[in-house]
Amino acid sequence: MSEMGLWEQLWYYFNENGFYIWEQFVRHFLISIYGVLFAAIVGIPIGFWVSRNSKLADWVIGVANVIQTIPSLAMLSILMLGLGLGVGTVVTTVFLYSLLPIIKNTYTGVRNVDSNILDSGKGMGMTRFQLTYMVELPLSLSVIMAGIRNALVVGIGITAIGTFIGAGGLGDIITRGVNATDGGAIILSGAIPTALMAVISDIVLGAIEKKLDPTNKVRN
Repeated sequence: MSEMGLWEQLWYYFNENGFYIWEQFVRHFLISIYGVLFAAIVGIPIGFWVSRNSKLADWVIGVANVIQTIPSLAMLSILMLGLGLGVGTVVTTVFLYSLLPIIKNTYTGVRNVDSNILDSGKGMGMTRFQLTYMVELPLSLSVIMAGIRNALVVGIGITAIGTFIGAGGLGDIITRGVNATDGGAIILSGAIPTALMAVISDIVLGAIEKKLDPTNKVRN
C-alpha cells in the first residue's frame, strides 16, 4: 500500500473498510445529534425564560460563555472523572458546548418579536402560553434554528475527540491514521466524511432555517 499514491491508498482503504467507515460515520452523527437535541430541549426553554427576565440574561449567557471557553479536550477530561469513559461523556460535552448558541439565539429571536404583535395578541385575550406558542415561537423559530445549526456543526467537530475515551466515531479512524507509519490516506478516510457531515448538516439546516423565516413567507 505504501507504493501507491495518496488517492490510490484512499480509494483502497475505502474499498477495504467501507462498512467500518459507514458504521463510525453513523455513530459519530448520532452522538452529535443527541448532544444538540438535549441542548435544544434544555436551552430553548431557558432562552424563553431569560428573554422575560432580562436581568438574568447576562448571567445565564455569561455562564454559557464560560463553558464555551473551556478547551474541548479539558472539558472531556473533567467530565470523564464523573461520568467515566464512553459515549455518554461525549454526548454531555456536545450538550454543554451547544447551550450557548441555542440559548443566545432563542433569547435574541424572542426579544426581536415586534411588541405591537404581542400587544395585539394580548388585546385578543391570548394567555401567556398562547402568546409563546402561537406568536413568539413561530416568529423566532428561524433564529432558533440558526443556533441549532451552529451547535450541530461545532458538535460534529467536538465528537471527533471522543476517540480518546473510547466513544468511537470518525475520530477513531483519524487517530489510527496518525499512529500509522504511512497513514495519510487513513487520516483522510476519517477527515473527509467528518467534513462532509458538517457541510451537509449546515446546508440542510440552513435550508430549513430559510423556510422557517417569516420574512420569506411574507415575500412569497
